[in-house]
Amino acid sequence: MSSQEIPEEVLPAEQDAAHGAVEGAGDPFADPGLPAHRPRIQDIDERAARRSERAVAFMFTLSMLATVAFIASYVIFPVDQIVYIWPFGHVSSLNFSLGLTLGVALFCIGAGAVHWARTLMSDVEVADDRHAIEAEPEVKAKVLADFADGAKESAIGRRKLIRNTMFGALALVPLSGVMLLRDLGPLPEKKLRSTLWAKGKQLINMNTMEPLRPEDVVVGSLTFAMPEGLEEDAHDFQTQIAKAALMIIRIEPDNIKDKREREWAHEGIVAFSKICTHVGCPISLYEQQTHHVLCPCHQSTFDLSDGARVIFGPAGHALPQLRIGVNSEGNLEALGDFEEPVGPAFWERG
Repeated sequence: MSSQEIPEEVLPAEQDAAHGAVEGAGDPFADPGLPAHRPRIQDIDERAARRSERAVAFMFTLSMLATVAFIASYVIFPVDQIVYIWPFGHVSSLNFSLGLTLGVALFCIGAGAVHWARTLMSDVEVADDRHAIEAEPEVKAKVLADFADGAKESAIGRRKLIRNTMFGALALVPLSGVMLLRDLGPLPEKKLRSTLWAKGKQLINMNTMEPLRPEDVVVGSLTFAMPEGLEEDAHDFQTQIAKAALMIIRIEPDNIKDKREREWAHEGIVAFSKICTHVGCPISLYEQQTHHVLCPCHQSTFDLSDGARVIFGPAGHALPQLRIGVNSEGNLEALGDFEEPVGPAFWERG
């Protein structure tokens, strides 16, 4: 397309003339300079500045409240509670509350800082020449001076409400990270010191789901039992059975070497925890002739005729024994709970 075909109003020469172009305006690489500074309403109206200050302080305060709510959520909501929240559906109440409160806390800090910068801090653009990476003493002095000017223009000293709420929000947010340390392990409680076994609770055969009677257990057999009242469809079934699962074995009383084991048994029927004391695997391999049981995970071996003591493998201590007897109906029942904690590494687990 030739210059004759271009309308005169869009020709560079005509544009330059129309706008009073100066010498060098036709240079495509000329420095256009900075646009003229236009003051904001907050720069000329102190009431508007106060409104912006209160808005920033509100966001910082909301961040502090959200952080407190984050910490409170750890205490209020159980880890296994499921709730329905539209439109998300069924979600963990703990995870939802933690995500919501932490998100609000972090968002409000960021939103408050952005609003502060856009409405109250100086918005004058400053151009400077590029310089070598290593700063000269004069440059260092200039940077420090610019920093001091920036701090002064940010009004952080004069806007005490913003300053104090910002410090409060920034001080509380790290507490969210401290609370996350809780997930490194269970809280110090006594829930691992006890199981569902108690005096009078019948032994329920896990295969037939019927109460066990002494005649149901023959010499050399291995039977698994759980406490009366524990249902497989219960929400905490896996948690409870992991502590309460039993091995029921019948040994000739004369072949029981350990005195306490013989006293806690009923006519040679002994009940030991099924949970290995190494890493908590379920034990199920029984050798009739030797009365040894073997953990399939790491081959820890226990002698059930001698107090279930460890005779091989990495397990640290013997299997806990449950004292049993017979109730008025002729069914096997517990005479109490285990006297020692079930499972591995108890003292490290709380």
